[in-house]
Amino acid sequence: MSNRTGKNTLSRRSRVLFLVAAALVALIAAYLSTYYALTVILISAGSAFSSVAILVVAADIIRKNRSRKDQQAITDFIVHDASPSVFATEDGGVTAMNMAAKTLNQDNAVLTVAAFLAPQFANPSSIVCRLQARAEGTGAAREDILTRSGQMRLSAHRVSDGYLWRLETIQHKGALGPRSHEKGLPMLMIGRSGTILFMNDAACVLLGSRIKSLDRVFETLPVSHGDVAEVTTAQGGELMLVAKMDAGAGRKAMYLLPNSPGRSNNSSWQVFQDLPIPLIRIAPDGAVLMYNQMASRLVGNALQPDAPLTNLMEGLGRSINDWLTDTLEGRLVQKSEFLRLKRDEREVFVQVTLNLVSDQGKPALIAVLNDATELKTLEAQFVQSQKMQAIGQLAGGVAHDFNNLLTAISGHCDLLLLRHDQGDPDYSDLIQINQNANRAAALVGQLLAFSRKQTLRPETLNLRDTLADLTHLLNRLVGEKVVLSVCHDPLLKPIRADKRQLEQVLMNLVVNARDAMPEGGEIKITTECLGLASPLRRDRVTVPPGEYVTLQVADAGCGIPADKLQKVFEPFFTTKRTGEGTGLGLSTAYGIIKQSGGFIFIDSKVGVGTIFTLYFPVMAQIAASTPEKPIAPAAPIVNFDDGIVLLVEDEAPVRAFASRALRLRGYTVLEAESAEVALKTLEDETLNIDVFVTDVIMPGMDGPSWVREALKDRPGVPVVFVSGYAEDSFGAAQMSIPNSVFLPKPFSLTDLTNTVHRQMR
Repeated sequence: MSNRTGKNTLSRRSRVLFLVAAALVALIAAYLSTYYALTVILISAGSAFSSVAILVVAADIIRKNRSRKDQQAITDFIVHDASPSVFATEDGGVTAMNMAAKTLNQDNAVLTVAAFLAPQFANPSSIVCRLQARAEGTGAAREDILTRSGQMRLSAHRVSDGYLWRLETIQHKGALGPRSHEKGLPMLMIGRSGTILFMNDAACVLLGSRIKSLDRVFETLPVSHGDVAEVTTAQGGELMLVAKMDAGAGRKAMYLLPNSPGRSNNSSWQVFQDLPIPLIRIAPDGAVLMYNQMASRLVGNALQPDAPLTNLMEGLGRSINDWLTDTLEGRLVQKSEFLRLKRDEREVFVQVTLNLVSDQGKPALIAVLNDATELKTLEAQFVQSQKMQAIGQLAGGVAHDFNNLLTAISGHCDLLLLRHDQGDPDYSDLIQINQNANRAAALVGQLLAFSRKQTLRPETLNLRDTLADLTHLLNRLVGEKVVLSVCHDPLLKPIRADKRQLEQVLMNLVVNARDAMPEGGEIKITTECLGLASPLRRDRVTVPPGEYVTLQVADAGCGIPADKLQKVFEPFFTTKRTGEGTGLGLSTAYGIIKQSGGFIFIDSKVGVGTIFTLYFPVMAQIAASTPEKPIAPAAPIVNFDDGIVLLVEDEAPVRAFASRALRLRGYTVLEAESAEVALKTLEDETLNIDVFVTDVIMPGMDGPSWVREALKDRPGVPVVFVSGYAEDSFGAAQMSIPNSVFLPKPFSLTDLTNTVHRQMR
């Protein structure tokens, strides 16, 4: 490690020499100068350089005196410390030590920190470098290290121009005294590369000598936690149970346990009590015979002698009794199983490895446990994300097909309504068909919202104004028993979102809050500006740092049980009775918020209430408003011009409706069922086309591809893209095509004709 103090000293000396040299040059130049004004200037400069040099030297002397006093204070402080302590410079040179450190190194001259630690550690230099690097950044660092003398704690503190190093012994309290289990259990300390760094006395006696590599210990490698492996001992091969635990800094402590701990009832098992590995001895019928302290802490108070294993944990895929039977009869295919503990306060998963041993001539089982809660949690999160992605893809595909069907149904219904007035007996039936087609379209829209494949129209919003416009409707939704209160941050910043979709999210959350309080109560809506200096990691997502506007919807209802909390955003999942809800409200809200770039979280407690919290990124700057793409206006356009429309649609019912609708408005329509047929039609150079109306996704060549090809010979022809998918699914392709607009399915007769008319103007 570099000597920063030495570099600073050298730098100060260089500055002093430079200043002295500059002063001499200025004075000599003043002596030689024949101009009075220049002589005065040079003498002033020389005096200034000399003064600065004197100040630098004085400051250096003061600093050295202060540093000497600081070091003396540190020396006085550690002199009576019972733990060995030394003070060293940045390059590791020891300048002071206490009596305990001198006693520890009676036979060796201590010149460096590494030499001070050499009697305790096999490779002290790497430890010193690691701790000093951490202490330099944070001011202090420490590490617990397992040595042949026990567990030691080495700490480094950044003080003055050096580091204070302190070595102390960690005392372990247990039923058999400090680290007493190591006296009877062989222990190997394994490094990252698999090298044996340290062996305790029991391991040396077992193996006959000190060994440096694992291939001289085990007949077969690798060995895992819980394995029964053949160990090459001083007396020959012996089957032993292997237990591993993390020892920090990438090292592993490996214990070699007797394979039959129960031969003398409790005496041999007593060795296992303080072992930092959860162990349970199980009878053939599944009853707990014995267990150690670590197992008791992991499993909980339910772990008692004679307690059936099935009362403590449950299998994730197979019966525990079947697993025990297979192990006893030697039919075990998979030795390790992941089980879930039956603990009420929290969910805990364990990886259990069973080993068959002989206990006084009778079979018994040793279960080696390993906490696998974090692993199973990550696995559950991955499976959940994959499931949600699959459902989203399915929803998007189903929505596309339904949109085609609904376009045909609602379109032909519009054609029929043109020929029937309100006095016609069939008029009410047609209105029912039209209304239910619109309801189906709204349901498909919810599916698209969940799969985040809907078309959004984002705009700059202030949540205060949005809620003000929506409050009257929300008050009507909650009814008379429920009170709706709204509280805003006085300095609310703008966000960018689709106002119509955001209003749908708010209505869904408020209606759910109302239904959770059948006896009445209060729903609180709160907005607030929040700045995150560091990432917010919660549930299964990470919210990046930045400024956010949060919106909370809180109720005092019945709450949601913990086992159902992670499923509330799944489509068609609902806690309501049949007929009271579709289960798409929260999944729709989830999709809209995620597609808007926000985040949604839920907190709930049974009997207390539920809080939904929405995070929206604050707009970095209010961009100039840009005109949206032309969408069919609400008012019908009655004056249509003649024109020729090339209609390309692979769905025959949709093509038939669109063709009739355009012809009714006076257009000449050329139909094509595919892109290839459309390009064939355009080979007639005498044919004049005023507008292309084309589906986006079709078998063979898609809509944007054939349009780009056609525009090479017919530049300037306007285009209307229609699709059951969202605009975002091909937004980049559309942006590269000039004078094009998007019309989502299902569209009505008026939507189609007005959009075509606007494109031709």
